[in-house]
Amino acid sequence: MYQLAYEKPKVTLLQESGLGVAEIAARTCYDSFENSENASVKHAMEHLDRDAVNSIDDSDLLKNLAWVHHHHSIIEHATLSYLIQGTSRGVLQEHARHRLQAISVRSTRYTMSSIINAFVASIENEDPFAFFLEKLLALKLFVISDEEYLTIEIRTIFDKLMFQYERDDAFIDSAVAKSSLHYIKDYEGDAKKLFELLQKGKKKRNVGDKFKHIVSDNWKVDMVVTFNIRSLKNYFDLRDSGAAWFQIQWLAQAMKEVTPIKYLKLIDKEYRNIVDR
Repeated sequence: MYQLAYEKPKVTLLQESGLGVAEIAARTCYDSFENSENASVKHAMEHLDRDAVNSIDDSDLLKNLAWVHHHHSIIEHATLSYLIQGTSRGVLQEHARHRLQAISVRSTRYTMSSIINAFVASIENEDPFAFFLEKLLALKLFVISDEEYLTIEIRTIFDKLMFQYERDDAFIDSAVAKSSLHYIKDYEGDAKKLFELLQKGKKKRNVGDKFKHIVSDNWKVDMVVTFNIRSLKNYFDLRDSGAAWFQIQWLAQAMKEVTPIKYLKLIDKEYRNIVDR
């Protein structure tokens, strides 16, 4: 059976809050600071050493609450932020269903200039689609890497833009910054030079507003996400699962690989008794 080739996402852990705040939250609930094995927590109400609190790697109370009492609200006070590069808009749609997260995503509204510049320049080429195809393949915009498939995908994008171009008298004004419009007349018939100058010129503000319809689920996106670890537990339970769509499984697995063991020990039973890495 033929299988399409996909690129997997890259995930980097940007920051972690540590476990100390979560233990202080739990100790506040039970007024049990004197029972902590962590000195910075034990004495937190008299003398708060924030650096020491934020460096805590383990907490007997948090493990007991998580695994014995299944009291997970406390671990909402621990958070992690990830930089995700090269997942798909299809994954983004699935990912956004996890509501308890902060998420910032690469905007098609502001970042489509290169695609639109390639189309505008292609009109000046003897074979417009061949020019457009070459430029878009070089931009590596998609998670599917099979070039034969991408030719179909890029042809669809080209046809959509051409459909709009042939019917919209204001297409060029919507696509190109006012300061670069003269290049179209100055370099008529020279697609390569026109594309180069459009790329160097000022970007059209909000260029994606009129052209977002060309985007498919195969389109690559980058994003930064922040989860509290209770929500992260739910994410991993659902998405690092054989029942999940394979692309979001890849993302969940890549996120788990960069998540420090001290957090996984509280939310994933496979890591419960593993020594920290």
